[in-house]
Amino acid sequence: MTVQLMKPQEVARISIDKKPLFILDVRNEDAFADWKIEGESFDYLNVPYFDLLDGVEELMEKLPTDRQLLVVCAKEGSSQMIVEMISDKGMNAAYLEGGMKSWSEYLEPVKIADLKSGGELYQFVRLGKGCLSYMVIDNNEAVVIDATRMTDVYLEFAKEKGAIIKHVFDTHLHADHISGGRQIAEEAKATYYLPSEDADEVVFDYTNLTDGLQVNVGNTAIQAVSSPGHTSGSTSFIVDNAYLLTGDILFIDSIGRPDLAGKAEDWVGDLRTTLYSRYEELSRELVVLPAHFMEMNEVNPDGSVAKKLGSLFAENHGLQVKDESEFRSLVTENLPPQPNAYQEIRKINMGIVVPDEETQREMEIGPNRCAVR
Repeated sequence: MTVQLMKPQEVARISIDKKPLFILDVRNEDAFADWKIEGESFDYLNVPYFDLLDGVEELMEKLPTDRQLLVVCAKEGSSQMIVEMISDKGMNAAYLEGGMKSWSEYLEPVKIADLKSGGELYQFVRLGKGCLSYMVIDNNEAVVIDATRMTDVYLEFAKEKGAIIKHVFDTHLHADHISGGRQIAEEAKATYYLPSEDADEVVFDYTNLTDGLQVNVGNTAIQAVSSPGHTSGSTSFIVDNAYLLTGDILFIDSIGRPDLAGKAEDWVGDLRTTLYSRYEELSRELVVLPAHFMEMNEVNPDGSVAKKLGSLFAENHGLQVKDESEFRSLVTENLPPQPNAYQEIRKINMGIVVPDEETQREMEIGPNRCAVR
């Protein structure tokens, strides 16, 4: 049997298409319990690599013969060796190129819509972290929103589309992942926007993202809507009067957490006002495009994460709590663990520290934890 390699984009397609896959994860048990490759039709077996150094004989009877087998480790090397051992026993298996680090960094571009103005709206789905970022392109101009640190993906995508990036937005100062917004703006000579309420400690120049600010990309209008609650400066965007980019305020099946700056009690009121008053005034026909998703069941068959605001007001549990005290309890008593290295990530996004690339990778390892559970 030959040793096979599977690229992150192949795994992404299998996950999005809800096809079956059996994953043998050879990382330590705590790493697997914290974070794994998600798929609604995936089955898993976690056996740490060091338990297999003496051979895979006892493992073979636990592996399926009717499904594709993928072996996963942190960086690739251990899984490649295990695949070789499994192949020597006569079973086909593949290892994930680059391991979980490459899975964490892979972005799947998904076209959301052709806009009324003639432009296009794209969502970049980071399946390994649940991060969502966006690009609006119209008349050879582009704007990027909530970019990850994989800046080359956005720069190359715009280049392929023949567009020049003119504006770069961060909906808020991120704490769960490292923003690539400022770097993209520098390389593209674009304007970088950040809400000043989140920028007290930043050490770089930026343009203040204010309520009601309108930026045109070609013929497409993008309007900023102040929506505090996840952070004091959190800002949403209405694109083409049809799409609502909610940042980390409203997700498909949950709502944003207000505590990543230690301000849960202070900001929960702002969160409620945004969700139950400001969003209440908006058209129910707006399609919500959040900055994160939590589970693969939030991913649509085309790979997008999107749903109409009216559907969320009817279905999202975070929008069903009418009593204010009950809402406060829901939010403050159901907070998941803090994101990995979130304090350090905030400092990077403030420009205070600049770790090397490998350190940044390590800091981002793990799932996103931006939502109230």
